[in-house]
Amino acid sequence: MGRSIAIASGKGGVGKTTFVANLGVALASGGAKTLLVDTDIAMANLSLIFKLQNSPITLHEILMGDANIEDAVYAAHKGVEIVPSGLSLESYRKADPARLKQAIESVVNKYDFVLLDVPAGIERCALASFNAAQQTLIITTPDAASAADALKAKSVAQRLMSKPFAFVINMVREEKGELTKTQLSTMLELPYYGSIPYDPEVRKSFVEGLDPVIIRRPQSPASKAIVDIANKIAGRRVEVTEEKKSFFSGLFGRFFKKKGV
Repeated sequence: MGRSIAIASGKGGVGKTTFVANLGVALASGGAKTLLVDTDIAMANLSLIFKLQNSPITLHEILMGDANIEDAVYAAHKGVEIVPSGLSLESYRKADPARLKQAIESVVNKYDFVLLDVPAGIERCALASFNAAQQTLIITTPDAASAADALKAKSVAQRLMSKPFAFVINMVREEKGELTKTQLSTMLELPYYGSIPYDPEVRKSFVEGLDPVIIRRPQSPASKAIVDIANKIAGRRVEVTEEKKSFFSGLFGRFFKKKGV
């Protein structure tokens, strides 16, 4: 039975969409059949990362009732599959987010993981995303504003029966004033699944329209952290040794071709 997971932050600008893209690639590269769904029908950023913004059939058509979700599935990097969202304002106005739950339920058992990139805030698409997913993974940055919004997202997910099961921390700089994993765990009352350090390579991938960092720079600090999180989600055992390069290379040697490293 597949798992549908809403990945939510509450607050925008925490790197959620970039995380979803890289996490999806990590899961798929590790052998899990993985589908990513860009449920932000107003701002289709996940679609841009995978260069699918001009796809003929998108989530818009599904939510308008003009297509089935299988018609909007596109193959991307390392075996991950994507349902992109559209950019048309006209189709956005016609889309009915209430159709999302049925669409996700119709495909979830064909995959090991269906990851929903939930838009920030609590507008109708965000609510529909929580309603469509079995579980929720919260992502936050280590600051009070992000944590407060993450707590709101958790509460909304609970009310819509999308069980929050863990949180991750993104863009960690190890600077004075950052909230610790212990503080965030106490605030969110959720298990901690890992921290992703601030990594210039992540921003470079997004700003310059390059492949996700886990493909471009599989040995970067952010990539390694995302691999660890993917292994926790998938239930695989991670053997961390002192020689981190050896561990990482052994884990991903069969999945990734090194590019420019």
